[in-house]
Amino acid sequence: MNKFPNIKYYKSNLYYNDYLKEHYKTFENLSTANLNRIINIINKKYLLGKKIFVCGNGGSAALANHFACDHQKILSSIKKIKPRLLSLCSNIPLITAISNDKKYDDVFSDQIIAQGNKGDILICISSSGNSKNIIKAIKSAKKIGIYSISFTGFDGGYAKKNSNINLHCSSKNYGVIESIHHSIMNIIAQYIRNLYLTKKDIRKVNF
Repeated sequence: MNKFPNIKYYKSNLYYNDYLKEHYKTFENLSTANLNRIINIINKKYLLGKKIFVCGNGGSAALANHFACDHQKILSSIKKIKPRLLSLCSNIPLITAISNDKKYDDVFSDQIIAQGNKGDILICISSSGNSKNIIKAIKSAKKIGIYSISFTGFDGGYAKKNSNINLHCSSKNYGVIESIHHSIMNIIAQYIRNLYLTKKDIRKVNF
């Protein structure tokens, strides 16, 4: 896995071209088998009405919020499934309270312990896979019997090795990794929606 960029650029169009090459190469190397497994697991949990927790730090926290928003909004119109999502990054007063009274490492795990049940899902979005609060979230989920899914980059770190299933972006560029993670969450939501719509409805609906 080469680092991008590893040279200095003086023309934006050259950077643009190489960035797109890195993006395409990384997307091409994704495990479609793991993506398919993740889609099937999430769809099954929606059918059962189980909760799905999503978390991340920084840009990945924004993706976690977006994941919860889009999956809830896009899939709520489908009567057969019950999308119950909670971004562990969305309750800022609670996050600051946990950070202040305990430590930032506990901001996700405390919420999982309080609200999680056996059979729920935890989705961790983490480029490094090594953030302490991500590690603790996966450990807490495992103790409860919550199935863990991770989206990672770089070498994947702890999350890649210890979550139940991982979808790894083999890039060392944060922008590329986060962009692909964003695309993955859209692919999952749109495919599940497509699964339940009739052929006639698919032609009418804007995805």
